Amino acid sequence: MNDLLQNSIQNGIHRLPVRVYYEDTDFSGVVYHANYLRFAERGRSEFLHSCGIHHSDLFSRPDPLAFTVVNMNIDFLAPAKIDDRLEVVSAYIFIKGARLHIKQAIMLEHRVLWRADVHVACITAAGRPVRMPRDVSSLLEPHLTQEEHFLNFIDKP
Repeated sequence: MNDLLQNSIQNGIHRLPVRVYYEDTDFSGVVYHANYLRFAERGRSEFLHSCGIHHSDLFSRPDPLAFTVVNMNIDFLAPAKIDDRLEVVSAYIFIKGARLHIKQAIMLEHRVLWRADVHVACITAAGRPVRMPRDVSSLLEPHLTQEEHFLNFIDKP
């Protein structure tokens, strides 16, 4: 069955369409700042799904694993509004031990509204960092890209 949420990863870039609904906005009619984090999480998760990695499968392993955000630097550049059709753009840049480095942007047409530099750790069920298992990293590695490629992608007119 084809999953309509999963857009394929092309040249290390994953794109996820997101429509802004009334529930996403604040009293002024723009997207509430915390909702960008929700959109970004969906983008990261759909990237993983496109690689064949599912959070539920990771946590049901004999030694359960999860991913947790350990650091995120965010730039809010322009507001999104109700009914906007956004695109969450995600690129996994590198894996080192337990850590993943991810670049993300939320775009409206060809304009970057929000961008983030995200560091995620692979952890045990007890919350301890653990090197990403080879069977998991091998699914991600073919889709890693260079930071410059991501920046060129989001900066193109």
